[in-house]
Amino acid sequence: MATASETPVLDTIAAMTIDSVERCNMDDRTLILARVAALVAMDAPAISYLAHVTPAVKAEFTVEQLQDLLVAIAPVVGTARVMSAAGHIAEAFGVALALAEDEAEAIAQAGAESRGTF
Repeated sequence: MATASETPVLDTIAAMTIDSVERCNMDDRTLILARVAALVAMDAPAISYLAHVTPAVKAEFTVEQLQDLLVAIAPVVGTARVMSAAGHIAEAFGVALALAEDEAEAIAQAGAESRGTF
């Protein structure tokens, strides 16, 4: 029996993702392209894109490549899905930036407290 968790759904999704990545022989950039294209085709919510921000950054995936991807798949998935995806992607990046800023502030605060200069 599996160990009880406070986040069983997220844990399951994380395990599925790790298993998929380990079994896939694609390079990081191609994997991100495939996953983002699938998210666009499904009209996925912003939270789904948020899970791919860090891997995209690590793979040095650029905004221009993302735009090229959206242009390439627009005739297949349709303009409504592409425009919806653009909004969801922007929202995901906004959330990621806000989280990064909060983390940076917390680190700075902890550093100031450890130096006694708060």
